[in-house]
Amino acid sequence: MGDKAQTHPGAAGRAQAADHPQSVRNVVLVGHSGSGKTTLVEALALTAGAINRAGRVEDGGTVSDHDEIEHRQQRSVQLSLVPVTWDGIKINLLDTPGYADFVGELRAGLRAADAALFVVSASDGVDGSTRMVWDECAAVGMPRAIVITHLEAARADFEEMTRICAEAFGKDDPDAVLPLYLPLHGPQAADGHAPVTGLIGLLSQKLFDYSTGERKESEPGEDQLPLIEEARNRLIEGIISESEDETLMDRYLGGEQVDVKTLVQDLERAVARGVFFPVLAAAPAAEGAREGLGTVELLELITRGFPTPLEREQPRVTTIDGKPRELNPCDPDAPLVAEVVKTSSDPYVGRLSLVRVFSGTLRADQTVHVSGHGLADRGHEDHDVDERIGALSTPFGKQQRPVSHVIAGDLACVAKLSRAETGDTLSGKDEPLLMEPWEMPDPLLPLAIQAHSKPDEDKLSQGLARLVAEDPTMRLEQNQDTHQVVLWCLGEAHADVALERLRSRYGVQVDVVPHKVSLRETFATKAAGRGRHVKQSGGHGQFAICEIEVEPLPEGSGIEFVDKVVGGAVPRQFIPSVEKGVRAQAAKGVAAGYQLVDVRVTLLDGKAHSVDSSDAAFQTAGALALREAAADARIHLLEPVAEVSVLVGDDYVGAVMSDLSGRRGRVQGTEQAPGGGRTLIRAEVPEIEIDRYAVDLRSLSHGTARFSRRYVRHEPMPPQIAERVREEARKAS
Repeated sequence: MGDKAQTHPGAAGRAQAADHPQSVRNVVLVGHSGSGKTTLVEALALTAGAINRAGRVEDGGTVSDHDEIEHRQQRSVQLSLVPVTWDGIKINLLDTPGYADFVGELRAGLRAADAALFVVSASDGVDGSTRMVWDECAAVGMPRAIVITHLEAARADFEEMTRICAEAFGKDDPDAVLPLYLPLHGPQAADGHAPVTGLIGLLSQKLFDYSTGERKESEPGEDQLPLIEEARNRLIEGIISESEDETLMDRYLGGEQVDVKTLVQDLERAVARGVFFPVLAAAPAAEGAREGLGTVELLELITRGFPTPLEREQPRVTTIDGKPRELNPCDPDAPLVAEVVKTSSDPYVGRLSLVRVFSGTLRADQTVHVSGHGLADRGHEDHDVDERIGALSTPFGKQQRPVSHVIAGDLACVAKLSRAETGDTLSGKDEPLLMEPWEMPDPLLPLAIQAHSKPDEDKLSQGLARLVAEDPTMRLEQNQDTHQVVLWCLGEAHADVALERLRSRYGVQVDVVPHKVSLRETFATKAAGRGRHVKQSGGHGQFAICEIEVEPLPEGSGIEFVDKVVGGAVPRQFIPSVEKGVRAQAAKGVAAGYQLVDVRVTLLDGKAHSVDSSDAAFQTAGALALREAAADARIHLLEPVAEVSVLVGDDYVGAVMSDLSGRRGRVQGTEQAPGGGRTLIRAEVPEIEIDRYAVDLRSLSHGTARFSRRYVRHEPMPPQIAERVREEARKAS
């Protein structure tokens, strides 16, 4: 970060286990899809000597996006760890997907990291979802820096993009978002575009020329210094304003020349404290080149300006029964506390758990306690079990490099933890502990599926269980009302990846079927029905007659059965049979095949035969009586209504409210969200109208809105829609 020339460390190609938390940096890369995160990771690995010039891992395979699904979709769909070594520091680069459907992988990366690199494309700018992640990082004080990529684009303008970043990320203090370097442009091409060939350090006033494929340092010409004077003075003032030396600003304004070394030290401290956010530029190396533009400067920033794991505030730790447990921050000798931040399956080694160690030291073949709690609503059972871990390794592309131990602050992969799921805590078996889980986005797009064939049906439940164990942003539902298996996902791309993984990884072929909403039926008016089941065909016959009255009840009453038979017209032993038949028919529905609710069924009269009456006959008669009553009554179809809360930027409030109204929604109110610029809209909307709202809202708000939903009640469906549902039910039968 001080613009110092850097030689390549010979051991950079093999990222070994760190021996002390001070020699580790955990950095997550954040940015929208296509911003260049994966390309930047490979450029950093190339500069650090971790991969060869062809961009391949030394022993084969690619560094990032090595999953077959990522190859087919041409984008990142999962969190990827690429460890490199620079200047004796192990850097764990966490490459995250930029597409909104895979925000769960981003959240896991944020949990595992201690600092964030926000990757911004010079040609695309800053999107709304990236601003939202910046705000989340700001809320917890995570140190951040900004890297501008795609400088080779025809319309790329580093200075303009720096200004846009200051507006987007420096709302409270634009002078906290400033560049450390300015780009140097080569000769202008025929199309008028002058490529970026190097950088000039604003603090050191040195030139760094990358035009030959290797970084060369030189002194600037006299004509170049005036070009950086304004930017340099602003950077110095920005650094000094965050200095812990309160006299420095007065001395500087008084004309004193501040030593560059002092400025660099203050800059590093401000970055580590999360109060200053430097802007850098980076570009991949040209064919045959060893270093990408700006990669050395970026590695220096990471190793010297980003915090060590010792400086991170630890997540809350409790005992299994919820009692707080205080631990020394990031102490390798303290009791073991580690967290599974990602779970995946490898065809050769089985289940792999990517683990961040927060306390203690994890060793190969150690027996640990695995705890998972708090995700029962997503198909995950609470579990506490002791397991012996297999080999420890550090991933690099498709390869796994064995390590003997992992200290507090570092990350590694653990093999063969058969019960561990994403979000679980690993701790010592003699002192089981539990980490407070990180916030997961709610999956709100339903995907109803069924096995394609009988062999698929046999493997489906196991495949689904593995799928949700790997991805806690996915929820598995076995709907008792509609008898459907439903995977709740974050979006269409998330659903596509789930189906692809079921097929390619677990060998399960499924068919997607229309998702059914849990409708119900009820009587709108009082009605009477007579059930007559009389058959005689030699031998024992069947005889049962019953007369009932049905009347509506308030919501939530269920099915109430009342016996008002007098004179023994229906023998006492058969009255429960009538009730059983009524309840069985109510469960099947009486109009469109949905469960009947909130009615009182009164048995008034009936007839029996001394020989031919039976339990089965009166069950049938009870069901027939209810169906006849329904035929003469007005039946309401009841649809579930959800309370929807939408958090949206003020620019899109009108469009969102109009869209909700078009979905038969009733807006309950709006309020300004904390921090300004966003509004919380609350509305009640029929669930049948928001089946695909997760997709539609993203499109409507350009990815900047979020929503949650909560079931509140069932209420009568409008007659024209109810008739359409009945017609569909008749066709299906």
